[in-house]
Amino acid sequence: MDIYTNNYVIVAIFLILGVLLPVATVSFVGPLLRPKKPTAEKQTTYESGNIPVGDSWVRFNVKYYIFALMFVIFDVETLFLYPWAVAYKELGLFALVEMAIFITLLVVGLIYAWRKKVLEWN
Repeated sequence: MDIYTNNYVIVAIFLILGVLLPVATVSFVGPLLRPKKPTAEKQTTYESGNIPVGDSWVRFNVKYYIFALMFVIFDVETLFLYPWAVAYKELGLFALVEMAIFITLLVVGLIYAWRKKVLEWN
């Protein structure tokens, strides 16, 4: 029983250190070590070297975010095809059926996005 308690104590110590060290570094050590010389030029909004125009709190159309999200979703899901293609010979027919279902779901999602006109750029 003593061995199990010792294991839990070790895990608890690592969890506490895993939370405490980053928080202490960001909160206390970071402000002491970083250079702090604020100037008016450093306080302005940076827009790729151009002088900022207008307010920085402008609302963007949500379609830009949805378009980016669709790209990320399909990009990540295509990454799932690579391990399947590498291990296809060992997995056999079961993997082929599973991947067919996976690709069908991708195509259904793409058709849904196409019908909702998410992929149109205005």
